[in-house]
Amino acid sequence: MLQGATRFYGTLHGWGIFTALLILSFLVRFPFFFRDYIDRDESTFILVAQSWVDGHLPYTQLWDLKPPITFLMFAIIIYLFGKSFIAIRLMGVILVAITAFFSYKIGMRLYNKKVGFLSAVALVYLQSLFGSLQGVMSEHICVAFFTIALYLLLFNKDKRYFFISGVLFGLAIMTKLNIAYAVLFLFFYLFLKSLKEKNAQKMIIKLFIIGMALVLVIFATAIPYYLQGELQLWWQSVFEAAMAYSTADEGSVIKVIPIVFFVMGFLLWAFKKKWLDYDSAQIQLLFVTIVGVLFSYLQTGKANGHYLIQLYPPLVILMGIMLSNLKLKKIKIKYPVIILLLLFPLESYLETYNVIQNKLSKNNFFNGEGIDLPNYFKANNLPTDNILFLEYHIGYWLLDEKPLTKAATHPSSILRDELYPYMNHKRTNSAEELTFLFEDIKPSYVITRKNRRIFDKAKYAANLYTNLQLIRHYKPLDTIDNAIIYERLQLK
Repeated sequence: MLQGATRFYGTLHGWGIFTALLILSFLVRFPFFFRDYIDRDESTFILVAQSWVDGHLPYTQLWDLKPPITFLMFAIIIYLFGKSFIAIRLMGVILVAITAFFSYKIGMRLYNKKVGFLSAVALVYLQSLFGSLQGVMSEHICVAFFTIALYLLLFNKDKRYFFISGVLFGLAIMTKLNIAYAVLFLFFYLFLKSLKEKNAQKMIIKLFIIGMALVLVIFATAIPYYLQGELQLWWQSVFEAAMAYSTADEGSVIKVIPIVFFVMGFLLWAFKKKWLDYDSAQIQLLFVTIVGVLFSYLQTGKANGHYLIQLYPPLVILMGIMLSNLKLKKIKIKYPVIILLLLFPLESYLETYNVIQNKLSKNNFFNGEGIDLPNYFKANNLPTDNILFLEYHIGYWLLDEKPLTKAATHPSSILRDELYPYMNHKRTNSAEELTFLFEDIKPSYVITRKNRRIFDKAKYAANLYTNLQLIRHYKPLDTIDNAIIYERLQLK
């Protein structure tokens, strides 16, 4: 079977490889097309994107801590296909396939077609399983742009491709700002290396073209804000807020250090054992990319599951080359590998079962509290214009409503005091925001998660205040799976 698979990809070229990866990505991710939300960030991107489709630039009506290209990608899908979970999740399928395909091309050019293809297959799995990766995260968008740009940087010498590479690096940065560290590390490394070579001028020109294209993309995202007199809001939301977030107390360098030491130690050992060719300029650049991404983890003190998407392409390619140099093919492992590949998407199998069960019990393929809550409000003819979703906030989208305040776009942002100075917001901290929500707006309904703290366990004051508000002024109206609907007492 494994030999048959080898012969299969051996006969494919170009679009055939991409199609195979696209089909694999679709099969692994399809069961999650019907989930209400997989990560709260995805729901937030959808809300801000919908606001943009409705005519409001990101950060003006709704606010979230991401550069504007993230919201633009979602806004394009919503504009073209309407409120469609399937269209959004299909975008994720395509992004994963693109990253895998250009990783294949890098692996093929650096070593051989087998290494490229197997690395690409591994990347489809790694970008689609384990944790919240089944949704469409900003990292999926960022890495698709970045991987194409990296391929062009590694293997193309035409000046036209320098410019395209710069545009793609710029799009990656304006999707997920921390990838700028990887780009800066690549630029700095190439510049220093060029000083030792005779063709220093050619490399400097190349870097200048890439850099100019990158800067043009960043400036282009500012133009709509300049035209609306909101340039300062763009600067504060994209750059200043990101810096404030990265230096906040929530991150922990201690938690990130094990990942950094493990990856760096593994790669340095591979170089020492000559499993990787350190003299290869392209392998050096992949290594520098990894160093840049790891540095960004250290800088923010965070390396969540979806953050690792940025690390996977260069790391998996190098691991594929290393394993090939180890000549593991002499060991008879083909049947364990086949079994592993079949068991790998276990989450997809379980989700398929959940979708089927939901269809049988509720006559709806789409599932989750974020779906059921809006259906409950509609079925019971309840007013929807004054709901505070402290969880399952994708419900706003399905009810054609907006979050009650800019800070409440993402429920966790309510308590991020470090971000308030950059929101162009009337309240200056979380205490003022919660007071405004519960004592001025007075939501008719509040949605929380059953048997869970409303906010992080460290947010003692916010949890105490919110719970007291719910006890004094609300009563539980109903429970929808893991969601509790609280109704304000004055309504009856």
